[in-house]
Amino acid sequence: MCVKVVCVGGGPAGLYLSILLKRQDPSAEITVYERNPEGSTYGWGVTYWRGLLDKLRAHDPESARAVEEHSVRWSDGVAHVRDGARDLTTRHQGDEGFGIGRHRLLEILAGRARDLGVRLEFAHEMTSDELPGDADLVVAGDGLHSGLRTRDADHFGTDVKAGRNHYIWLGTTKVFDAFTFSFVETEHGWVWCYAYGYGAEGSTCVIECAPETWAGLGLDRAGEADGLAVLEKLFADLLDGHRLIGRPAGDGRPQWLTFRTLTNRRWFRDNVVLLGDAAHTTHYSIGAGTTLALEDAIVLAGALREHTDLPLALAAYEQERKSALLSIQSAARFSAQWYEHLPRYIQLPPHRMFALLGQRHSPLLPHVPPHLYYGLDRAVGRLNALRRLKRWLGPKLARAVHARALAPR
Repeated sequence: MCVKVVCVGGGPAGLYLSILLKRQDPSAEITVYERNPEGSTYGWGVTYWRGLLDKLRAHDPESARAVEEHSVRWSDGVAHVRDGARDLTTRHQGDEGFGIGRHRLLEILAGRARDLGVRLEFAHEMTSDELPGDADLVVAGDGLHSGLRTRDADHFGTDVKAGRNHYIWLGTTKVFDAFTFSFVETEHGWVWCYAYGYGAEGSTCVIECAPETWAGLGLDRAGEADGLAVLEKLFADLLDGHRLIGRPAGDGRPQWLTFRTLTNRRWFRDNVVLLGDAAHTTHYSIGAGTTLALEDAIVLAGALREHTDLPLALAAYEQERKSALLSIQSAARFSAQWYEHLPRYIQLPPHRMFALLGQRHSPLLPHVPPHLYYGLDRAVGRLNALRRLKRWLGPKLARAVHARALAPR
């Protein structure tokens, strides 16, 4: 049994884990250390789907009710394509999705943790030298740049692969009623946006483009104000007069990024275990980052409940989560590649392009001409036997391709 737990990182995963562990053992001494001041989070809104909400209800109904109450919902996806000759829109109905402000999500989880007796230490960057020597369990939930993981990177087998495209995470006061995609052609190539509401106050806008487009538009040299002005002009029809909002001035972090996919061969060493983005990242285009982090917390708490021996518990957690992530990481990789090869799909009629946008996780799509894939997918959708074969074969092929991609060379 873990009597004393230290969690480094006060993101959703670390806070939710502390809630679950306190519920399992109210006498446990649990402390969460977060480097940033309370309420200073950045990130606008996060997305999740019905399946996560069901899991949250099963493990802590009180925080689940608060999360659902403060979330917005959508069931439609909208795609706009503007290339000078065309200015077209298509709308498809899909699964129910949810958005919630990251600040509100952390506020809910922090409040619930405090109510249960978890000690929260904000504005405290915990280093490996400061870790209490009597801690039974140390949770490295301190993100992509985890200091606890970095000090033992060779043991964990950390691997980071940078994506090709540049992206920027922005907010806007426009509230979108659907998950919205917008593709705009410029003289330097395509620029596109993913936008979704997270509350009455606004929406998240993630804008992405190829490196040559980024440089051609001067975004590699522009200051924040000038860069936002360029993007506001490009997406003026989408924004309806609303402004784009960047990060707080002077926070010292780069505005434009390339996505880094992080994996680890091992997820624990002695009493230190990786959680959330410290353990793995998945491309933002599948909208699963927060969900996967919270699922990590659920599985880790369950393993600690079922196994009194800590190494056995951590090994069970690692095995279950790595197995669950195989198909998701594969889907994220193919999703990122779809956008990296956007010209292959963007000239299709909008309803076909949007249909293949929904199929971007498929390992088959990059190898089949888009028109042919669309026709085959439509045909498969009409035949129950082929549909069952597709559902059975797709995940197996995805896992095989992903495992081969991760295998040592």
